[in-house]
Parts: sequence; C-alpha cells; structure tokens
Amino acid sequence: MRRIGLAALGLALFLALWESLPRLGLVNPMLLPTPSVIPAAFWAEIQSGAWASAVRASLGHYTIGLVLGSVLGLVLGIATGMSQLAEDMTSWVVRVLRPIPGLAWVPFAIIWFGVSPSSAVFIIAIGVFWIVFFAAHGAIRGVDRDLIEVADAFGFRSAWERLFKILLPAAMPGILVGVRTALGQAWMAVVAAEIFGVPGLGQRMIQASSLLATEIVVVYMLTMAALYGLLDTLFVAIQGWVLRWKA
Repeated sequence: MRRIGLAALGLALFLALWESLPRLGLVNPMLLPTPSVIPAAFWAEIQSGAWASAVRASLGHYTIGLVLGSVLGLVLGIATGMSQLAEDMTSWVVRVLRPIPGLAWVPFAIIWFGVSPSSAVFIIAIGVFWIVFFAAHGAIRGVDRDLIEVADAFGFRSAWERLFKILLPAAMPGILVGVRTALGQAWMAVVAAEIFGVPGLGQRMIQASSLLATEIVVVYMLTMAALYGLLDTLFVAIQGWVLRWKA
C-alpha cells in the first residue's frame, strides 16, 4: 500500500506541475495543453467517431505487422541459431541490412505499396523482425550444450526432434523476452508508418499537430500508451502460462 500511495503521489505531483506551467504563463497553452482539457478533447474525438476509427485502423496495422515480423524473425533466428552454415551465409546480409532504420524504408514502402495499409504493415514488420530475429538466434545459441548431448543420448538426433524437444523449450524464455520488446517497438513503428497519410493514430496525431490542436495529440499519445499497457499485461499473462514449468 505504501508503494501504491507513493506512486499515486508522484503521479499527482507530475500532473499538478504540468497543469501549472501553462496556467502560470511559463509555457504557451497552444504548445502544451493542460491535463484538465484532455478529457473534453477525448470525449469530442469519441463522439465524432475519429477515435474509434483510428484505433481500429492502427490495431489492424499493428497486429498484422507484429505477427508477420515476429514469425519471420523467429523462423530465421532459429534457422541461423541451429545451423552454422545458415549463419555464415546470412551474416553479411544481416550486417548490411540491420543498421538501416525503419524510416529509411518508407520511400520503398510507398513505391511498392502506395500510401496504403500494406505500406504501414511493411514498416512495422521490419521494426519487429530484427528484435525477434536476434532474440531467437541468441536464445537458441545460448542453449546449454549439455542438453544437446543428453538429447543425443536419448535418441533425439534429428533436427526436428532437437528443435521441439530440446531447443525451443530451453530457448523459450529468451524468445519471449524478444517478442515482448517487439510489442513496444511495433507501437513506435505504427506512428512512423502512419504519419505519411496511412489512416490511423499516427495520421490523426499529425493532422491535429498541423492545426496546433495539441490536446488531441496528447489524447492519441495516451491512447497508444494505454493500448500498449493492455497488450503488455495480456502478454505477460500468456508468458507466465507458457513458462509455468519454471515455477
């Protein structure tokens, strides 16, 4: 209870400071809206239908991009983690492509897919892919070699048997950490993918900022934070169920 009380006090002090800065004239209210105007702006967005439409669109881009990037990253990460040949063949490809930021792919996304949901999915998937790829690769490589020898002793000599009986269960904690990190990275990629005109939360934020409607920008920032918090909480519950054998 003490920790909860201190957290609530810290939040209250933060909101009070935020509220006081524009009211005291220290910050222009057009540039930084007070927290007290946020609920009214949120309600207006709900009534107009813009909030629900933006959330539906972004959740669609987010989900498809997250799943696509995670699956590709998981498959290639496991393949390169299990096979030295696969790692050697892809090592320089990874070194060339990995440093390229997701925003650098936006021109190609627009050229290939146009200003459409597919381009947003592409940008999000790229951002997610590398996180899951390195998490899966590192987790597979980090499996105790003694477990592999035990698998050989018990007759698990084929690649599939090793993968599903030994490697995946042992590497799952590390893989899930990567996927959880990708949940947050995907939300950051959503804004980057939508600011160029793809319908969603990012587009709505850019529209509002161009009109100096900063209270609406804050509404969508808090919306993204709330959606991420909800998804992260759900993922942690699923993670706990998957790793219940560790308890």
